[in-house]
Amino acid sequence: MNAIIYAAGRATRLGAGYAHQPKVMTEVGGETLLERHVQRLAAVGVKRLTVVTGHCHEVVATALPGLSRVYGLELQERFNPDFGEGSVISMLCSFPDIEAARDGLLLMDGDVLYGPEMLPRLIGSRHPSALLVDFAYSTADDDPVLAPIRDGKPFELRKQWVGLAERVGESVGFFKLSAADVPLLMQETKMRASGKARLDSLDEVLRALVRAGRFGYEDITGMPWTEIDFPGDVKYAREDVLPRIAAEEAARVLPPTAG
Repeated sequence: MNAIIYAAGRATRLGAGYAHQPKVMTEVGGETLLERHVQRLAAVGVKRLTVVTGHCHEVVATALPGLSRVYGLELQERFNPDFGEGSVISMLCSFPDIEAARDGLLLMDGDVLYGPEMLPRLIGSRHPSALLVDFAYSTADDDPVLAPIRDGKPFELRKQWVGLAERVGESVGFFKLSAADVPLLMQETKMRASGKARLDSLDEVLRALVRAGRFGYEDITGMPWTEIDFPGDVKYAREDVLPRIAAEEAARVLPPTAG
């Protein structure tokens, strides 16, 4: 299975410090988000990672060869020159990699810090196409993308969703896509990648697949993770989420105690 990370945005909400740096190069605990992604993907057996870049893409391009050598992944950049438009154009740029998916692929937001248990949960899902949902979400600091659940499946994917559902959680922004669902994803992308729709988010493409009933979900409530959109998110990532990730990593390597 291959993976695609979307990391083209300008990161304007993070302030002037990101004028010359993409979010995926944010450092947490001495490693960038990009390096942490590569570590996690290599650990679950992903062989090839494509990073779709835009804002300050040279910074990412410079980092990729060294990460490839260290972690043994094939890494490549796809530059989106129209990154100032909607992120749906980034998905359009990744079409060669999406079309090449023969055994499915992972589609991932680049601005997420997360622990070692999350990707195995997604890849191991019994659902051919699946997304990750955190039911302990908060709207205190951000406007999360919500995934309401009915009859055991997500039926919507959008911010500020209101309505009736069995459960409602926040989408992490990580998706496992089966090869069978690639044609619909490409169709929805092409439809939105022209005219005024070029300003659409790639979330609108994935929303269409959710509404079509293509996705199951995996509950990752309680796992350490955070999306990084604002300066406070960086502080939270370093001071709260990172220690929890360290504890999760330690638990994976400790031998079981005798009982």
